[in-house]
Amino acid sequence: MNTNPILFVGAGPGDPDLITVAGQKALAGADLVIHAGSLVNPEILSWCGPGTELVDSAPLDLEQITGLMMSAWRAGRKVVRLHTGDPSLYGAIHEQLVILRDQGIPGQVIPGVTAALAAAASLGLEYTLPEITQTLIVTRAAGRTPMPEGEDLASLARSRSSMAIYLSAGQGAAVSQTLSEAYGPEAPLALIYRATWPDGRTVWTTCGQLAQTLEAENLDRHTLILAGPAVAALRQGYQGPQSKLYDPTFSHACRKARKEETPPALTAKEVIDEA
Repeated sequence: MNTNPILFVGAGPGDPDLITVAGQKALAGADLVIHAGSLVNPEILSWCGPGTELVDSAPLDLEQITGLMMSAWRAGRKVVRLHTGDPSLYGAIHEQLVILRDQGIPGQVIPGVTAALAAAASLGLEYTLPEITQTLIVTRAAGRTPMPEGEDLASLARSRSSMAIYLSAGQGAAVSQTLSEAYGPEAPLALIYRATWPDGRTVWTTCGQLAQTLEAENLDRHTLILAGPAVAALRQGYQGPQSKLYDPTFSHACRKARKEETPPALTAKEVIDEA
C-alpha cells in the first residue's frame, strides 16, 4: 500500500527560486505533478525529475483532478498537486483534501510564498508599522464568487489597516470607490503585476485613480492591490516611529533599557492624510 501522502505544494509567486526547499524536494521526487498551468511559472517545473509526468489542471474539473491523483496514488506513485503562491490562500485545496480524506488517502500541504509577501519584499514594505498599523487584511472584492456576510470590502477597509487585495483588478471602479471612502481619494496604492515574474512590474496610483490606472496600464487579474497606512508611509518616505524591539529605552529579556526620550508618533490617520 502507498504510504506517501499526496503533497499539495505552494509554488510561490512566480520566481522558481522562491519555492521552499521542501517544495523543491517534493517536485524532484514526484512521479506525477498536476500543476495549475495558467498560473504557475513553467520554469518551476524544471525542479521535477526527468521521468516526472506533468499534467496541466487548467482544463480539468475537480472530479478529473482528484481522479487522476487517486488513481496515481493507488498505483503506488508519488503525487504532487502544485498550486500557485500558497495553497491556503484562494487555492481551493479544501474540497480536494476532503475527497482524498473520504477515500482514506492522506494529503499533506507544503506552504509557499504568497504574492502579498513577495510584493512587500520587492517594495521594501513593512505591512505592520509600529503605532501606525499592526494588521494586514488579505482579501478580495466580490465578483462571481460572493463574499461572506461582514467580509465585504467596505467593512474590512473601515479598519484602515494594511490591505492586500487579490483577484480584484476586474472590479476597479467599485474597489476605487470603496478604498476612497476608507482611506481618501488621494491615498496611494501600489499595484503589483505578476510579482517576481520576469515581466512583473509595480505601478503607483491613488484610490481615486485606481480604475483609470488599471485600464491605462492594461493591468489584469494577475494584479495585486496594496492599500493602507503602511503603503502611504512608504510612498511618502515616512521615517518613524521605530520598532520598540531595537529602541534603546525599551527593555526585554536580552537587553536593559537606556533612559532616552522618543518623539511622539503619528496616528494611522495622520500618515494617510499626509500622503
